[in-house]
Amino acid sequence: MRRSKKERQSQLKETITDNPFITDEELADRFEVSVQTIRLDRMELSIPELRERIKHVAEKKLADEVRSLPIEEVIGDVIDIELDKSAISIFDVQKEHVFTRNGIARGHHLFAQANSLAVAVINDELALTAKANIHFKRSVREGERVVAKAKVIDVNIENERTIVEVHSYVGHELVFQGDFTMYRSNI
Repeated sequence: MRRSKKERQSQLKETITDNPFITDEELADRFEVSVQTIRLDRMELSIPELRERIKHVAEKKLADEVRSLPIEEVIGDVIDIELDKSAISIFDVQKEHVFTRNGIARGHHLFAQANSLAVAVINDELALTAKANIHFKRSVREGERVVAKAKVIDVNIENERTIVEVHSYVGHELVFQGDFTMYRSNI
């Protein structure tokens, strides 16, 4: 059953409000229309493109000030952070991040996203990676979006260490996981 334009736009607005990180392609599939139709609907409704929506949500959610490094030094776009608890970032793999011969993302980009998020989540002016135990679960390709989720697992006051676990996903599929032992100057 085909929806009217007005009905589709109303549902589109509601869908984007519920999930501001949904892509135009995912919206087109959901509403069974072309990507161009979705873009035209967004323009008519004054809904910005995905990258602008991500920035807007990040600005709203970053009430806590990242202390350990400037937010622009975090690899990927931080969309949520609660210092000493958890953080989330999004990284869109583009042409400059992949090997030219096979289109697979270079591992250091996935590591950098996870490691910088582990540093950012620490509520201290000095946070450094002391040790990392990492596993690449599958290759990531150009055009894929990697969502990294950091969670503080343990804070050890005696040895000035904090354990941060980071899981990175493409869609619902785990592509990277790491346990980062972070040095911090004061707890």
